[in-house]
Amino acid sequence: MNLMYASTRDANVKVTASQAILKGLSDDGVLFVPLQIPALDSSLKELSQMTYQETAYAVMKLFFTDFTEQELKDCIQAAYDSKFDTPEIAPLAEADGAYYLELFHGPTIAFKDMALSILPHLMITSARKNEVRNEIVILTATSGDTGKAALAGFADVKGTKIIVFYPKNGVSPIQEKQMVTQKGANTHVVGIHGNFDQAQTGVKQMFADKALEQELAACGYQFSSANSINIGRLVPQIVYYVYAYARLLAKGDIQDGENINVVVPTGNFGNILAAYYAKQMGLPIAKLICASNENKVLYDFFQTGAYNKNRTFMLTSSPSMDILISSNLERLIYRIAGNDSKQNAAFMKQLTEDGIYEISDAMREELKDFYGNYASEEETAQTIKELYEKTGYVLDTHTAVAASVFQKYRAAANDQTKTVIASTASPFKFTRSVMHAVDPSYDGRGDFELADALEQLANVKMPQAIEEIRTAEILHHTECEVAEMSDIVKKFLGVSGHLE
Repeated sequence: MNLMYASTRDANVKVTASQAILKGLSDDGVLFVPLQIPALDSSLKELSQMTYQETAYAVMKLFFTDFTEQELKDCIQAAYDSKFDTPEIAPLAEADGAYYLELFHGPTIAFKDMALSILPHLMITSARKNEVRNEIVILTATSGDTGKAALAGFADVKGTKIIVFYPKNGVSPIQEKQMVTQKGANTHVVGIHGNFDQAQTGVKQMFADKALEQELAACGYQFSSANSINIGRLVPQIVYYVYAYARLLAKGDIQDGENINVVVPTGNFGNILAAYYAKQMGLPIAKLICASNENKVLYDFFQTGAYNKNRTFMLTSSPSMDILISSNLERLIYRIAGNDSKQNAAFMKQLTEDGIYEISDAMREELKDFYGNYASEEETAQTIKELYEKTGYVLDTHTAVAASVFQKYRAAANDQTKTVIASTASPFKFTRSVMHAVDPSYDGRGDFELADALEQLANVKMPQAIEEIRTAEILHHTECEVAEMSDIVKKFLGVSGHLE
């Protein structure tokens, strides 16, 4: 029986998995959610004997039910191959009482590779299944990592074009260099004069623009998304939490059925939502620990039950989390509202109009498995320094936010449950902030000098992703105002004025 997907704001909208992947957002411009969360049908012991690829199939087959076994296995094999620098795909590293789930061994050295390596294959398969003839235009906003991972995944994929918008002064120098040097005849990169929330809102508005949709269709194009708003991004992220548990069980570090805690540094809420879905599937997760940086809108939400985006936007050393509108939280709100699309739509209307909504006490009770906290810039740097000095293990800034919040949780709750921390990026992606945290005397060196120093310091081989961009030519120079995003898209596609 097919698992169907509904719009979070309109109960009448129901589509198959392949249709949800292909569209990215529903026709009303909002998110798709599975009508129910399927239960794992492999035992934990069986999972502990599986490779990453086998685990991926065991999880994804339950969500992507209109894919044949061969279609899904072909997508998985094409995604999780030698482009990752370890056959484990997502290894665990133990340091100072926690297990760091290293999600940065893919081609762009950030966790987005875990899903964006497979999304192009899922999308092309979905297009074929639904007899789509249009060229698919991937429209994506990025706070730093999604952009490069999506560009790398879709570069020169037949039948697609990809346009990535990023905040011009809101990503790290390495992140920007990775994007603007991206090769591929179908790739476009645009720096907007604004922040990530404005980029994300601009993309959502284009998805909801019916006149633009018609204009594109007349020229043989249709939009889809590579952000975690696409269910084809979110489901593959569930896999690595299941895999992490299975690895701990295989190594004898936990017993079959023993609970673990999971800590996730998050801004857009997609990565921790995937852990929540894993728990809903039956994975023994006790606490879901949501780690924020100084843009602590999620921390305040878990503290008060009120989501309030009316605050100063902070630029931090963990830019991928510099977000005030956490899009994927809507999927959780929908679920704890009893899958009530009307109630959810009312909350989101309040968010749009007033910048704030508040959930009921009954809904707050549904969040009791979550713990939220945040790390200041000083605490983030201190965590990097202390863990390095204690163990020699070097964290990136985002993972350091999670490690800092983990320490706060453990001190407050006196909870000794074994804990997996999602390590979302290589420290090589944020060399300036990381090396400053370890020793400010590194300040003043160039980004690649710092990468060389980090290689020596951490005793870790320089990732190929950094070597590649060291001398790479800048290929993308476009910048625009937020209000010009739609015009830029039409210009890239050559459709401006087609219907005039």
